Amino acid sequence: MVEELTQAEAAIAACAETATWAQPEGELIAALDTAHRIEQRLAAVKLALIRELDGRGTATAHGASSTAVWLRERLRLTIPAARRLVDLAEVLDTGNPGVRHALADGHITVDQARVIADTVDSVQTAAGPEAADKALGVLVEWAGQFDPTLLRKLSTRILDHVAPDIADAAAKAALDAEARRATRDRHLTLSTLADGRLRLTGILDTETAGLLRAAIDPLGAPSGPDDQRSPGQRRHDALSDVCRLALRTGELPEHGGDPAQIVVTTSYDGLTRQLGRGALDTGLCLTPEAVRRLACDAAILPAVLSGAGQPLDLG
Repeated sequence: MVEELTQAEAAIAACAETATWAQPEGELIAALDTAHRIEQRLAAVKLALIRELDGRGTATAHGASSTAVWLRERLRLTIPAARRLVDLAEVLDTGNPGVRHALADGHITVDQARVIADTVDSVQTAAGPEAADKALGVLVEWAGQFDPTLLRKLSTRILDHVAPDIADAAAKAALDAEARRATRDRHLTLSTLADGRLRLTGILDTETAGLLRAAIDPLGAPSGPDDQRSPGQRRHDALSDVCRLALRTGELPEHGGDPAQIVVTTSYDGLTRQLGRGALDTGLCLTPEAVRRLACDAAILPAVLSGAGQPLDLG
């Protein structure tokens, strides 16, 4: 196998040196199609190798805690990417062999293979192997027309095509399973950066995602033709507005016996003369502009101190 792959690598390296500008358009399109097909076939080989190495326990023999960790070091991948490869390799090995063959033949992409493997497995559980084989044929045909996102949407109604007599009951079961998976996987992580900012990462369930979009989409729209903020910056500012609105309601649960609030400490001169800076009760610093903006908000509790550090005004 190594010899064959080495020869393929040499051939691909030679193609990389070819002057594409000198090729006719028709040949360029044909070459693109071929390169894409080879890419999928190589992915099938890669996944087969990963599955075999995982089954042999190669990772632990080399001192790694798991195959995903070993792949991260070996192939310089992220852990999530490595885990996806290990998971897909297992699915293609233990699931319907037709998915693996379709990928090896270059008929589907890796992302499409994930969708098809999940769908075929669900169909086999709901309607049996014969329906699963029918579903595989339909999905591979659809894969020639639709990207993975649209393919996944279409796959939710695959039983209408291969087993219409149980489609409604199976669709309800699939929806319930999706709801359980969304409930299990929901999380939000707030990581504090060195300068006091937060990095937000997480997965929202469908209901919460809808609530968040309903809340921030109107606030995240451009304020006018001169709004130079990026979409990401507008969403950030919209989330800030949502938090302000929530604090103003007075309906948030008490925290330590007090209503939810932000405490900002500053000096009198810093507030009136636009000098100095303010500090949150977490110890993080704010610019004078930010302090004055927060002091104007009813949800914020500003504390103004004298030069000796004595409170002059609270709220």
